[in-house]
Amino acid sequence: MGVELFDTLTNRISELKSEHRALDGQLEALSADPTIDDLQVRRLKKRKLFLKDSIAHLEKQLVPDATA
Repeated sequence: MGVELFDTLTNRISELKSEHRALDGQLEALSADPTIDDLQVRRLKKRKLFLKDSIAHLEKQLVPDATA
């Protein structure tokens, strides 16, 4: 893997992790709100799960395949 690709992947992972943490804050704030919009909470949780899966996929690309 080239240095440029490695840097691109690590930067993207950092961006996704930052967004993931931001969603944590949003969900926490919503849980304190008595007028919680369940649909909005479900959408945020779905987005958070998508980000987690995307991060895992990109991190897997950073680790060389042991069978290769």
